Amino acid sequence: MKKAIVAIAFVLTAGVFVSCKETNAASKVKQENVVNAQKRDNDISKGAPVVAFDRLEHDFGTVNEGDVVETSFVVTNTGKSDLVITNATATCGCTVPTWPRNTPIAPGESAEIKVSFNTNGKPNRQSKAVTLFTNTATGREVVKVVGMVTPKAKTPSV
Repeated sequence: MKKAIVAIAFVLTAGVFVSCKETNAASKVKQENVVNAQKRDNDISKGAPVVAFDRLEHDFGTVNEGDVVETSFVVTNTGKSDLVITNATATCGCTVPTWPRNTPIAPGESAEIKVSFNTNGKPNRQSKAVTLFTNTATGREVVKVVGMVTPKAKTPSV
């Protein structure tokens, strides 16, 4: 038992000496990460991007079931740093958003968010939301498409 305790103490002591070697910590820092952090800090000091939409909701009116309707929302960056939309999701698979991926929107610039809604199997009143995940102060922005879908005529069964 005594030998086991001495062996464990020896291993722990050796581990401390090996792990505490003096090395230059600065040599382990990637210069690319330092540059990216400085750029990020400069952007933060300017202020977060601010999103302004041409409208928050689009009413596509009355359409027939089975139609695919599309619209576009214009998003403008009214903030002081680049706006980045990292993702866009819809409330269901029938609504598909398209946004500028991997393309920052500079202050004062605008971009289009396209939304396609497939009405197949979606009769009556519809309201679908599209959530944009951004680098704004809130982190999320929401736009909606709404409308009335006239159901397909039922075929009588024989």
